[in-house]
Amino acid sequence: MRSPSAAALAPPLNRRAAAAAGAAAIGALLVLPAPAMSQAQPPEDPYLWLEEVEGERALDWVRQRNAESEHELGRGAEFAASRARILEVLDSREQIPYVVRRGDWLYNLWQDAANPRGLWRRTTLAEFRRREPAWQTVLDVDALGRAEGRNWVWGGATCFGPEYRRCLVKLSLGGADAALLREFDTVERRFVVDGFALPEAKSSVAWLDADTLLVGTDFGADTLTDSGYPRQIRRWRRGQPLARAELLFEGERGDVAVGAEVDRTPGFERTLVVQALDFYRNRVYLLQGARAVEVPKPADAQIEFWRAHLLLALRSDWEVGDRRYRAGSLLIADAQAYLAGERRFELLFEPAPGRSYDGHVTTRSAVLVQWLDNVASRVDVWQPAADGRGWQRQALPAPYPGTLALSALHDPLLGDDALAEHFLLNAADFLAPDSLRLGRVGADALETLKSRPAFFDAEGMRVEQFHARSRDGTRVPYFVLWPRGARADGDNPTLLYGYGGFEVSMQPRYSGTVGREWLARGGVYVVANIRGGGEFGPAWHQAALQRHRQRSFDDFIAVAEDLAARRITRPARLGV
Repeated sequence: MRSPSAAALAPPLNRRAAAAAGAAAIGALLVLPAPAMSQAQPPEDPYLWLEEVEGERALDWVRQRNAESEHELGRGAEFAASRARILEVLDSREQIPYVVRRGDWLYNLWQDAANPRGLWRRTTLAEFRRREPAWQTVLDVDALGRAEGRNWVWGGATCFGPEYRRCLVKLSLGGADAALLREFDTVERRFVVDGFALPEAKSSVAWLDADTLLVGTDFGADTLTDSGYPRQIRRWRRGQPLARAELLFEGERGDVAVGAEVDRTPGFERTLVVQALDFYRNRVYLLQGARAVEVPKPADAQIEFWRAHLLLALRSDWEVGDRRYRAGSLLIADAQAYLAGERRFELLFEPAPGRSYDGHVTTRSAVLVQWLDNVASRVDVWQPAADGRGWQRQALPAPYPGTLALSALHDPLLGDDALAEHFLLNAADFLAPDSLRLGRVGADALETLKSRPAFFDAEGMRVEQFHARSRDGTRVPYFVLWPRGARADGDNPTLLYGYGGFEVSMQPRYSGTVGREWLARGGVYVVANIRGGGEFGPAWHQAALQRHRQRSFDDFIAVAEDLAARRITRPARLGV
């Protein structure tokens, strides 16, 4: 049976609308003539005024382009109907309230049409298991903004455990990078009079004890990096003027930022300073009294202290003695022995063709390693072997193929923690909505706590994975989402999406809007895993940087050409 043409789809997906959508996406490039090039000097850019984010001229140009797009795309009754269906998905209250554990409570920031800035609220695990949990509002951000006449945007909270009564709440004006911090009492549910408070800045804070903070902020002249972030860490005691806080560490002006981390796990207390050299490289120091002792490591490796252990995630190959550890590996070592100079590691993950490291979380006794197997998630649980020699692995039974996201519930500050081995696992794929599950190390069963509803009927739809051959011969994977009844006849209306930046992986994710407004109407949707992303580890990202940036575009072009070669679509029916 021949798949429906664009004109036959109901509601129609016509070429005019597709062309208008393409014009809206790249119109800025089409309307700007290329300036004359000179070999003697770098070309001048006559459009630098568009870089003025708040400039009236730039904003007016955007308004004009928006008006053109709205006029072209918004004609006819179908646009309003489609918009209403999309808003129904985006504004649905049937969302999963993702939580962060603090002591006996699970905290959540809930946003909806009535609470656009959010309700910071909490409940217990017993209540969270219910279909409709009873929530206690801790702070109403919208009400706070109305009372103070400010457009506050929630930026998170840093709380002092294990009581978690006192928190430093971060609020910004309109979502700006700079934010203020104010001390908040979660029991009395009010801001603390004469408590810790920082004015608007790109600050970072960590609790050293109930009356002492480690602070990075704008302390005045020459205390920020060239990027506008803190370059100093100071010890600030309750009641002390901020200007008199004791300087503990100072980075360089050319750094991105410096920040402090405090590990208060009983028996494993450590205070760290992280000096971010750039987006991927840093130096880590242990504060020992007034001394900052650097932890030796590759500059681009990420390290984490976990109880008696040290974890290292490598971004480049590392030679240690006669052993070479590959970029994308996860290593674990005894922390004390490592700091003493010993370099004996256990390998918790090593990349291989089609396999890449995707993060980890820790419970009290285990490391849960998440990795990608051909761009779909798997999880391994690692624990010390029973005989104390080495580590043993067990695969976590979880849905595959799809996307998994882990968070641990363990509170390391509690000696007797009933949730010491528990974790939350979110699972989703292209055709199945997200579900949040509760798991425990050592138990195979996963308890489903929350699920999102299906926003489209996926019956008869299917997902396939193919590979295209890029210009330099690299195999580039991509997913094809087929609507019901479609086949490879070369005439399917198709949307091709890709990203290729910042190590972001385009994994299988559920989209109610794509499913409802494209797949259900007969369109094919394609997700390309091009270089520059993180699908296959650091090397996949680094392969498309700087002078090799063209490779991302080559990969995208290769996928488009492969779609035509496989008769999934043809150029006239392909939108990007």
